[in-house]
Parts: sequence; structure tokens; C-alpha cells
Amino acid sequence: MGSTTIDDTNVTDPRLYLDGVPHERFARMRRAPGLTWHPYGDDGFWAVTRHADVREVSRNPEVFSSAIGHTNLWDLEADALEARRSLIDTDAPDHTRLRRLVAGAFTPKNVRKWEVAVREIAVELLDEFVELGGGDWVDLVAAPLPIRVILSMLGVPVEDADYLVELSNYLVEGTGDTQSIPPDAFGNTTELRLLPFGSPASHALFEYGEEMQRQRREEPRDDLVTHLVEAEADEGRLSPNEYRNLFHVLVFAGNETTRTALSHGALAFAENPEQWQAVLDDRSLIDSATEEVLRWATPVLHMRRTASCDTELAGTEIASGDKVVMWYASANRDDAAFADPFRFDVTRADGEQFAFGGGGPHYCLGAFLARLEISVLLEEMAVRSIRLEQTTEVVRAPSNFVHGVLSVGMVPEVVR
Repeated sequence: MGSTTIDDTNVTDPRLYLDGVPHERFARMRRAPGLTWHPYGDDGFWAVTRHADVREVSRNPEVFSSAIGHTNLWDLEADALEARRSLIDTDAPDHTRLRRLVAGAFTPKNVRKWEVAVREIAVELLDEFVELGGGDWVDLVAAPLPIRVILSMLGVPVEDADYLVELSNYLVEGTGDTQSIPPDAFGNTTELRLLPFGSPASHALFEYGEEMQRQRREEPRDDLVTHLVEAEADEGRLSPNEYRNLFHVLVFAGNETTRTALSHGALAFAENPEQWQAVLDDRSLIDSATEEVLRWATPVLHMRRTASCDTELAGTEIASGDKVVMWYASANRDDAAFADPFRFDVTRADGEQFAFGGGGPHYCLGAFLARLEISVLLEEMAVRSIRLEQTTEVVRAPSNFVHGVLSVGMVPEVVR
């Protein structure tokens, strides 16, 4: 079948995403035979845009490596890769060791223990939102819910939530063309190339995690940070650099991805009120509605892998060392996997959404937690018979990596 190069199918320019995902460009790539070669910088990558092909790459880590090169689009020098390497940028056995350290906290059984806390936070935020008569949905609901939950699990003071959301916002900026803060922000003296997202906000998050580490060494508690500190004390289980990068991932991923899903979910229900009415009429649809919100939102737009050997995918020959980028945003709109994929449908039962990746060892650690947060919020909105009406234009993040919403005005209309 070979490969395809399509003119005017750039999907890496962060400014494109200010108007939403460039779905027509992805559709052209899905329709083309084989994989599409996408120029990028001085080289390029194979764009994997079809649902079945994303699944194949995801579930074949021996061939499609996360540790070689980098999981974002750009290459890193060897020292930068090692400085920035997290759970996401590893293969077995390191990936297995690191994931095992924290996986227990995110099993369905243990996540369910947090349902009462998640519900209390959701109720508080929704009641305040209704009392205010609406406002910025991101600031009032979508951002504070997931950050307060993950901070509670980590053992981080909830009063620091706003600061850590601010840092996360700056990290998302690092995936765009420009940053609004100088390289020495937050007292940073590290070369940006050595910091995750190339952002001085990573320095601030590292410092915060290291202060938490010092506190838990002196006063251990029943929380995730204490667990990581104890693992680091057990020689060979977790290095100091692994600790700070793992703390960084847990804060960012535990906050940003669910926040993005909740933002796009609110937009989808505001634009499709009949779908929300279906949920109000039949609460058993909460689970399928949660999956549809995740498919629709696709919070993380892509991940890169690097071929560890010569291989073939979709009839395209891939050479050892070639970059392969899985576009989850495209896979989640593939009509070979989903009937009428551009329709938001809370009753959808077909396909497997890839908001958490396409499966395999890198399947999102926090998938069960994200589902719990979304479903609990929908349940509490339904209890209050709240219907959302959009009042302002969406302000989107100029990022090709995170499908971010920076702000959107909403007002609650109580359905009688």
C-alpha cells in the first residue's frame, strides 16, 4: 500500500487549535492509503490517524518505543531526555517498576474509596456555581474539581490548588509557540531544554514536590507522597529524579486531562441540549455519557513513539528510528470505529474511545479516577436538574498536545 504525503495537512501548528481540532485535515489522512508522512522541523514523522492503527501501535511497545527519543513531537538531546524522563517516557522494565509504585492507588477498588470526597467537592462547586448564577465554567467547576481530588490523594494542602492550576496552565503554554513568562520565572536557573514542557513552571513544580518530600520524611502520613518518599528511601526503587518527575506527572495529568474533559463535556451538553435531556430522563445513561464526553473531548491529542526496528504498519514500511505519532483526536472520530462520529451521542455503544490512549502498558493510570470525577459531576448536575447555557466564546489553548479550554462562560438553567 505504501505511504502518502498530503499537501496542506499540517496538524502541528499550535495556532490551528485556537479554532478547535482541525478534523478535516485528519479526515484526509484517514482516507489516504497507508500512513501519512508529516514533515516536522528538519525531519518528520508517520502520522497514525486511524483507530485500528493507533490500537496496534499502543499495544506493541517492543516495536514502538516510548523510551527512545521522546513522547512529544520534538527530539531531545540525551541529557535533556534523561533529565525530563518520566513514567510516560519509559519502556519495560523501568516503566513496569515505576508504574507498580503508584498503580495500586488508581485501581477501581481504591479509586471508589474516593467517591464520597469527589461527590462532596462536586456538590460544593455546583452549589456555588448555581448561587453565583454562573460564570467561567473552567474556573468555577472544571479546574478545581480534579485538582482538589488529586491533591487530596497526594496529601498536598488543598489551599495550594490555585497555585498548582496556575503552574499547569504555564506547562500547557510550553506546548505552544510562545510562553507568557520569562525563563527565570519562579526563580528558575535551569536551561529550559532540561525541563518538562520547556517551561520554568516545571522548576516550580519540582521545588514544590521536593518540599512535600522533605515534609513527609519528617512526618509520614497515609498519602501518595509518603508512599513515594518511602519508595525512594528503599534503594533502587525510585531515584530522586524519578521522584520529582513522577510527582510532576501526577499533578499535571491528574489535573489537566480531567479538567479538559469536563470543559468539553459542558460545551457538548450546552450545544446538544437534547442529549442532556436524555440523561435527565434516564440516569442509567451516566456511564455511556461519561464515555462519550471522553471520546468527544480527547484531552491529550497525541503521543509519539519511535520504531525500535524495521517494521510495517497499514502497508507502510517504517524504518528503525522513525518517529510514529498516534493522533487520538483523529482515532476518536474514525467512522470505521464509530457510527456518525461527529455526533455527540450519550447512548453510543459502539467503538472504544481512546481518550486514555489505545491500550497497552501506557494506558492512562488515572482512567478510573477520571471516569469517577466525570460521572459524579454529571450525577450531581442531574440531581439538581441543571442545564448549561453557553454565554461567551470559548477561549482555547494554542496547543497541539492538550485539547485545552482556558475559559468559557456558562449559566445554569434549572430544568422544571
